[in-house]
Amino acid sequence: MATHKCNISFSHVQVNYLAPVYGVEFFIALLGNGFAIWLLMPRGSKKSHAGIIFSLNLAVSDLAYALSLPLLVAYYTMGKNWVFGLALCKVERFLFNCNLYGSIFFITCISANRCLGIVYPFYARGKVESKHAKVASVIVWLFVATIAAPVFKFSTTKDEGAVTECIGTAVDGMLTTYLPYSLFLAGFGCALPFVITLFSYIGIARAVWKSHGLESREKRKVVAMVCIVVALYSISFLPYHILRNLNLANRQYPPSCARSSYVHSAFQITRGLVALNPCIHPLLYTSVMDNVRARLGCCQGHGEKNSEDIRL
Repeated sequence: MATHKCNISFSHVQVNYLAPVYGVEFFIALLGNGFAIWLLMPRGSKKSHAGIIFSLNLAVSDLAYALSLPLLVAYYTMGKNWVFGLALCKVERFLFNCNLYGSIFFITCISANRCLGIVYPFYARGKVESKHAKVASVIVWLFVATIAAPVFKFSTTKDEGAVTECIGTAVDGMLTTYLPYSLFLAGFGCALPFVITLFSYIGIARAVWKSHGLESREKRKVVAMVCIVVALYSISFLPYHILRNLNLANRQYPPSCARSSYVHSAFQITRGLVALNPCIHPLLYTSVMDNVRARLGCCQGHGEKNSEDIRL
């Protein structure tokens, strides 16, 4: 009887919270990232700098995931009844993981590139070129697809009476194998990039604090970037990975019903916050708005200078 009550609580949180949240996030992410891609796409023969290339890849990743959100909206609106088949269940979970870890690693690339541009400007100007950013982007995509690929094995559909659930993690019988994989994703896919990003911004903060040559506008950009990235990690990336693994551990070694329900409900909240990232990421593109304006002819006479001097 206790297990039945817990299951009702789980479904209640998912159906009443995730369905409307995903619906709102779909429209915001679709409009924001679609517009960002249009702005950031290269025009003419002029090469884009590394910051724009990484931002473009981040926007493409976000848009791909946003296009899968209507499936989840329908799923939770119909009371967790997946009617789209096993293949689309696996594809949706794969897109989610690709977006999640693609976002994390492209943010890391943006942060490291920004650090090089501010802390080591002479080195970055001569050594970091658009071709390097393109190679790095391909490596990120291949790596992200590789670490997300096991979801095709673990994710599946499961009949629960009159409804069919799309299992985003793994069924109970595969938890022994899935939990180490989930811990690997938390460590190598989230914690390690977070450390790199954190040290990048520590270096940026020190350089900005000591610099007398940066304009106040540039310093505000740096502060905004730091605040956005720290917020992304603190409210979504880190809590999501911590609560996902705690929820998996609770499934493998069930505690009390109340504790299990609280952890599961908190985990569902972080799922909504993680999906909020594609809505927030367009704010990161404001760091290249000068370059975008130059391309659109809005800042004639200053566009060439900004295109060379302003780096993500």
